[in-house]
Amino acid sequence: MSEAPVRVAVVGASGYAGAELVRLLAGHPGVRITSLHARGRDHAPLGDAYPGLAPLGLELVDGAPEPGSVDVAFLAMPHGASATLAVALAAGGTTVVDIGADLRLRDPADYPAWYGFEHPAPDALADAVYGLTEFARDRLRGARLIANPGCYPTAALLALTPFARRGLLDGPVVVDAKSGVSGAGRGAGTDFLYTELEGGTKAYGIPRHRHAAEIAQGLADAGAAGIELTFVPHLVPQVRGLLTTCYLRLGSDLDDEALATILAEDYGGEAFVHPSRTPPSTKWTWGSNAAFVFAARTGPGRAVAIGAIDNLGKGAAGQALQNMNVALGLPEDAGLGGTGIFP
Repeated sequence: MSEAPVRVAVVGASGYAGAELVRLLAGHPGVRITSLHARGRDHAPLGDAYPGLAPLGLELVDGAPEPGSVDVAFLAMPHGASATLAVALAAGGTTVVDIGADLRLRDPADYPAWYGFEHPAPDALADAVYGLTEFARDRLRGARLIANPGCYPTAALLALTPFARRGLLDGPVVVDAKSGVSGAGRGAGTDFLYTELEGGTKAYGIPRHRHAAEIAQGLADAGAAGIELTFVPHLVPQVRGLLTTCYLRLGSDLDDEALATILAEDYGGEAFVHPSRTPPSTKWTWGSNAAFVFAARTGPGRAVAIGAIDNLGKGAAGQALQNMNVALGLPEDAGLGGTGIFP
């Protein structure tokens, strides 16, 4: 690791993903947090928004860092708000990791269809690296614009990609996903109140949740273009954790051992993705950058592939930090060595 610390800014540090990133950055041996930005909170102590982070002695400021003033900028901003800033910062020599959606889809025409806005910097989409880290390391090294994957696509694609890459998907894929409420952000409305959520589970984003486009793009990148995809997310009454159960039709009738071998071949040497012999629980992932994957046969030519992550960890801040490490040539696990909190 270089002697001079990496100067880092976080834009959107008052949100859940931004605050989780600050927590992780504070334990990274090679970085210095230069500035934390949050709209309407100029010179407010970070501890006012997140008392657990008060010992860091940091404050929030309005606006954004100037191009060239920091080495890395993490953008945890609303959809449609980060693209122009990302391009300006990258042009000034800053490595940008966008935790939002503005750089994830490569076709500009997908943004009006899935996000409801015309992309303000369509040329940047061809330059941005989609940072599903385990499958993007070669492209991430030295990258200036990094699109951090969404939480649902991260869990789904980690479970599905090993089978897609081998040409085994032979029919429609159904992704049944469930997430803790922190995935909705801190400014969510009445549907996310404790009184509305406790004791219940509900589907949302039907019939077209925006992450379906991202999952389909990832499957196409893995060699499974044109696969019919059904994606249904659910909100469950827990704070953290995300689970995707993916129902597959396979071109070969593989048994459980063969399915486990495929996952072991792709992830056996990975620091953060762990093949499991039993269906994983989201509680295994809390507070960490870990992902657990599992697959099992459910009938002739049919299987399920399951991915479990912490939506704020591998689904957002943890993967963002992992991507920064790879882009800068730092140890990939720097700042991410902690295991999950259990129980």
